[in-house]
Amino acid sequence: MPQVAVIVLAAGAGTRMKSRTPKPLHPLAGKPLIAHVLSTAGELHPERIVTVVRHERERMAAAVLEFAPHVLIADQDEVPGTGRAVEQGLDAIGDFSGHVVVLSGDVPLIDAATLGRLIERHEHEGNQMTLLSAHLSDPTGLGRIVRDEAGAFVRIVEQKDASDAERAIDEVNGGIYVFDAAALREALGTIDRNNAQGEMYLTDAAVRIQAAGGRIQAVPASDSWAIWGINDRVQLAAAAHELNDRIIRRWQRAGVTFADPASTWIDTDVTLAEDVTILPGTQLLGATVVATGATIGPDTTLVDTEVGEDATVKRTDATLSVIGARASVGPWAYLRPNSVVGADGKIGTFVETKNTQIGVGSKIPHLSYIGDTTVGDGSNIGAGTITANYDGVAKHRTEVGSHVRTGSHNVFVAPVSIADGAYTGAGTIVRKDVEPGALAISVAPQRNMTGWVETHRPGTAAADAAAAAEQQAPDA
Repeated sequence: MPQVAVIVLAAGAGTRMKSRTPKPLHPLAGKPLIAHVLSTAGELHPERIVTVVRHERERMAAAVLEFAPHVLIADQDEVPGTGRAVEQGLDAIGDFSGHVVVLSGDVPLIDAATLGRLIERHEHEGNQMTLLSAHLSDPTGLGRIVRDEAGAFVRIVEQKDASDAERAIDEVNGGIYVFDAAALREALGTIDRNNAQGEMYLTDAAVRIQAAGGRIQAVPASDSWAIWGINDRVQLAAAAHELNDRIIRRWQRAGVTFADPASTWIDTDVTLAEDVTILPGTQLLGATVVATGATIGPDTTLVDTEVGEDATVKRTDATLSVIGARASVGPWAYLRPNSVVGADGKIGTFVETKNTQIGVGSKIPHLSYIGDTTVGDGSNIGAGTITANYDGVAKHRTEVGSHVRTGSHNVFVAPVSIADGAYTGAGTIVRKDVEPGALAISVAPQRNMTGWVETHRPGTAAADAAAAAEQQAPDA
C-alpha cells in the first residue's frame, strides 16, 4: 500500500437530522456514524488521519478522540464548503507528499477493501484525482459523472446544472476521493467562492486539476451502499437495516442460527461462537460475547454481557453482566450491571439482580430482588426474597454462603451474613448474622380472633358467609 493520509469531513451541522446530536454522532449498530468511518480509515494503515470539525466542535472532537485517540483534529474556520474543510485538513497533515483519501463522516458503509481498490487504481494509473462513483436506479439530487465516448472522465455536473441528457445518467459522484497531495494543494489554492452558496466546493478541484493537465478517473463501486450518505433519519434507518443484514449474514456463515433475522439486531462489536442459536426479538448490543451452544431469546436484550457455553437466556434484559456455562436465565429476568451468574446457576421468573455474584449451581428461582449480594455455591434462595440493601444513606452487602436454603418471602436486612449450610424459615426477616448450619426464623405466635369479621364487618358478604359456615359446623 502506498503512503496514505486520510481526511474525514465532519464539520457540517446536519440540519436535516433535526436533532440536538451532531449528525456524525448518531448511532449505527452500536457506534457513532463517524466511528465506522474512522475504523475503516484505520484499516488503511495511513500515515495520518485528520478529522475536520466545526459544528459542536468540543463535543465532536471529544467523541472522535474517545474512539480514536491518535486522530488529529482540524478546525474549519468561517469559510464554508468542503473545499475549505479539506484545505484545513491538509494544513493539519503538514508536509505529507503521498496520496490523500477524503472521506465523509456520514458515509458509514464505506469499507477498507473498496478504498484499497480505489487507491490501487489511483496509483497504477498515475492519477492526480480518483473518485468513487456508483450506478443508482434513482440518482435524483446527486452529482452525475459525465464521460466521453471512450468512457473517460469528463466532469462532475450537479443536478441543478445538468441538462436533460445529463440528468438521465445513473452514475453519481460518491463524495469519496483519492488525491495526489501536491495536485490537491495546488487546486485548492485556486478555488474561489463564486457560486450561489458562496462556498468552496471540493468538486471544483476536479476542474482545476484538469485545467492543469492532471489525470482524473471515476471508479464505480461494486456496492452502491459504499457511498450511502446519511442526511436524515430515513436514510439512517435504511443504513441500519442494511448493516444489520450484513452482520447477521456474516454470523450465519460462521455457524450461528437466527430463527428470525428480521426481528434480530446485532451490533458490530458483538462476538458469537459456533452453534449459538438466536431466537426472535433479540438484541445483542455493545461488546456482548456469546459462547458455543448458548441459546438467546426470544425477546431478549443483552448489552455488554458475556454468556457461557450452553447457557439459556430467554425474555431477559441484561447489562454488563456475566452468565456462566449451562446457566439458565429468565423468563422475565432483569440483570443490572455487575451481575454474575455462576456455571449451572439459575435466575428465574421475575428476578432482578444488581451488583450481585451468584456461585456455581446456585438458584434464585422467582419473584426476588437480590442486590449488592454474594451467594456461594449450591445455594437456593426462596421465592419472594428481597435484600434490603439501602438504609436511606448508603448501600450495604448481603453475604450468603454455600449450600444455604432460604425460605420463601424472606427479607435480608443488609449488612448481614448467612453462613454455609444455614437455613431460614418462610417469612423470616434476617437482621442478624446466621451461623453455619443454623435455622433462622422470626415467627410470632399465630392468633385467631374469633368473631372478628361479624363484629367489625357486619352486613358484608364475608360476615354472612362466616355465619352460614358456623351454623353448618358440627357441635364441638
